[in-house]
Amino acid sequence: MSETPPNAELLGALGRMVRGLSILFWFLPLALVVCTMTALGEWFRQFGVVPALIVTAALCYGLSLLCHFQKQERPWIAALDRARFLALVNFGLSPFLYWWSRVPSHHFLTAVVQTLIFTGLLFLICLNPVLARLAAMLPDETLRHETRLFTSLNRTWLVIILTALSAYALMLRLDPGMPDRFIGWILRVTPLPQQAVPLIALLERGRVQIFILLALFPVAMTMALIWKIKELILASVFGPEH
Repeated sequence: MSETPPNAELLGALGRMVRGLSILFWFLPLALVVCTMTALGEWFRQFGVVPALIVTAALCYGLSLLCHFQKQERPWIAALDRARFLALVNFGLSPFLYWWSRVPSHHFLTAVVQTLIFTGLLFLICLNPVLARLAAMLPDETLRHETRLFTSLNRTWLVIILTALSAYALMLRLDPGMPDRFIGWILRVTPLPQQAVPLIALLERGRVQIFILLALFPVAMTMALIWKIKELILASVFGPEH
């Protein structure tokens, strides 16, 4: 009888963990799509700030459900708190996507949207250690190894994207024409075939689409890790035929 309360508490924490992971799995890609379409698309604008607030709030809620598991593990809770803080920052900044879409030439709104892009990438960077810490507490050595490998790969890829965006934003801040001159300099010093010049110009015009494509890889990898961890928890609690 004395072990019933701890078991019941653990099962409740695991249940909330599974719900939180499910929310993160579904709303992580949805947040990327909704926030992008709120800023750049026409159809989402009719709903105002609501869609972006919903998806970013869902990520905050999903992370809050994970807090009930292994509260005594300080490294796990510390990693989770960092991700929750950034998720809350993203929630607070998300309405500016809609306001910027209405007045894209406003300098303050542009600066806030740029900040949201950086905090969104930082959120992904901090979410991966959360998954690594969680996998380290689960009884599956293969999953722990895979999670360490892919979270390290994810963070490296995200840091590269963040560094490139920071350099690009700095060039724009110093001189709006600097990125174009930089690309022209690359074309002059690099022995590229003549056929590559229109392709580079096309890539320059589609920089937003390129950023989304680059962000899809770490998002997809993070989703795969979330799904594997969730399935392992379900199999451990309910058996393989849950």
